Order: sequence, then structure tokens, then C-alpha cells
Amino acid sequence: MIEARATARFVRTSAQKAGLVLALIRGKDVNRALATLRFTKKSVAGDIAKVLRSAIANAQQKDGFSGDVDRLFVHAAYANQGPSQKRVRPAPMGRAFRVLKRTAHLTVQVAERPEKIAPVGGDAPKRRPRAGAKKRAG
Repeated sequence: MIEARATARFVRTSAQKAGLVLALIRGKDVNRALATLRFTKKSVAGDIAKVLRSAIANAQQKDGFSGDVDRLFVHAAYANQGPSQKRVRPAPMGRAFRVLKRTAHLTVQVAERPEKIAPVGGDAPKRRPRAGAKKRAG
């Protein structure tokens, strides 16, 4: 199973706001995740879409990749807190308020879904009726 990841560091948003959008795409197929991000009305969705496209490209470059992008899904998506920029805002009567301009580190990890193995036609066990079940008159 191929796994690839991409990160964007020092994105100018808080990790909490980015985490809300990342929760929308976690576990989805990559095509559905990109469509979800395209129609999400949060400004960080564009940055997350960029990171997701980078993770898909990283998966395509790995050895052993099947070549089918439709089998990729978002395995993990999370936002960690980055460094905060401290700024000072003037306040009345000579005071000052501190303003924290937060940043976040976004990480998206994609993986390839394993192929489903179907059982061979004649080896499937027969279902027996439950004990006490009535036969239908048909």
C-alpha cells in the first residue's frame, strides 16, 4: 500500500480554523475531497487543496504506485500550531493590547486503497435457514 504526504508550513491561519476544514476531507477519496474543498467557503480551503494536490503528485512519483489516482484516499489530515507573530495594537489612554497573528502547519497524507478480492464462484458456503423459521407459501 503506497502512502505519501505533503505539508505546508507557516500558513497564515489558526490551526483550529484549518482543522475544521481538514475534518471535512478526512477519509474521502481524493477526487471527492478536492470537490469538497472547491465549494467550501473558508479561505484556508484553497491552501488545503494545494497541499492535497501535492500529496497526490508525491504518491504518483513513488515506486510501486499502480497509476490509478482513483484508488487514492485521504488517510490523514491534520493541522498543527505554528509560531505566532506578536504585534501591538494601540489602546485608549496610552495602553497597548497584544495581538497574536497565528500560523499553522498543514499535513495531508494520502494512501492507496487495497483491491477488493472477490471469492471464487463455487466455493461460497450455502446459507442455511434459521432454526424455527417458517417457509413462505408462494
